[in-house]
Amino acid sequence: MSRTPPEASNKPSAPDVLVVGGGIIGLVTAWRAAQRGLSVTVVDPEPGGGAAQVAAGMLAAVTELHYGEQTLLGLNVASAARYPAFAAELSEVTGQDLGYRACGTLAVALDADDRAHLRELHALQRKSGLDSEWLSGRDCRRLEPMLAPGVRGGLRVDGDHQIDPRRLASALLTACERSGVVLRRAWADRLRVVRDRACGVTLTDGTELDAGQVVLAGGSRSGQLAGVPDEVLPPVRPVKGQVLRLTVPRRYAPFLSRTVRAVVRGSHVYLVPRVNGELVVGATTEELGWDTTVTAGGVYELLRDAHELVPGITELPLTETRAGLRPGSPDNAPLLGPTALPGLHLATGHHRNGVLLTPVTGDALAHALVTGELPEEASPFTPRRFSAATLEQPA
Repeated sequence: MSRTPPEASNKPSAPDVLVVGGGIIGLVTAWRAAQRGLSVTVVDPEPGGGAAQVAAGMLAAVTELHYGEQTLLGLNVASAARYPAFAAELSEVTGQDLGYRACGTLAVALDADDRAHLRELHALQRKSGLDSEWLSGRDCRRLEPMLAPGVRGGLRVDGDHQIDPRRLASALLTACERSGVVLRRAWADRLRVVRDRACGVTLTDGTELDAGQVVLAGGSRSGQLAGVPDEVLPPVRPVKGQVLRLTVPRRYAPFLSRTVRAVVRGSHVYLVPRVNGELVVGATTEELGWDTTVTAGGVYELLRDAHELVPGITELPLTETRAGLRPGSPDNAPLLGPTALPGLHLATGHHRNGVLLTPVTGDALAHALVTGELPEEASPFTPRRFSAATLEQPA
């Protein structure tokens, strides 16, 4: 009777899936994959960190609509529709409050040009089958009395909600741990490719981790992993965003009842009120590479624009300033699912919609990991849309 060599019996078996990146996108992918019965390892020195620690958490499929992004709109709307059940499930699994609020959003105009822009956005929303209501300036101030007297009109969108991204990240981390996901708190240094197939990663300390499939979910750093062949390297860049957090003292409550946003002198500004009294103000959009410096100019511009929108904000204590990096793609839409390199999947490039797209991304990647294909709703966001092969015309 033969015996298994001791060294073989002590070697841990390779997981079915190795996720590189432990932000909310990597964690939701790991959790959903584990629920499908796959063994999963996540590699990240600080799982639960990433851009979610800076994000405001607006679930704004309607008010985030931009011209030329109607395809992305479909994915955003699909993910927003899943959020109530997704948040309820995650809360039940972890026992944690995610700060999910179905409070609605009010987008307002402060001058005639902004009013015309909002009117055009309203028309696009209606044409796209979205639910939004045009309000006069007086109606806007009736809903939110703290608004500036000069508000000229606005759009009420009851379907655009919010969640606390930090609580979301914490809950996803707990859900992964309870689902048997293994967390390797280390940096992945290089993708391992054997016989033209992704088969794991090498850590910075030289440790080699094998896996049946690899998911690259490294946010803005997804394009920095060594060993990824050029033809499948994700075209993801860092987009800097500075965000402020203030505290609303009890004597001022209620300060705002819903998310309020506007365009002030061409810059987008939003105010997201939390139940716990926190008020998030953001966000700048800066193409400055890997710089995450909080600047006096960025803080000044946010406070200046927010003050024009809600003058009373200058009375609130400023409790935190942060800067983070959004993962931007060439078309501002995510890269999801299988690449041209067998065994390698992407879950990155979500730009300003990472929190909103968390539920649909987890579902899409889990489906792809099990079946090898993206579900229909996610198929337009295949990474292959940026490869040269997709540009070739059939003979």
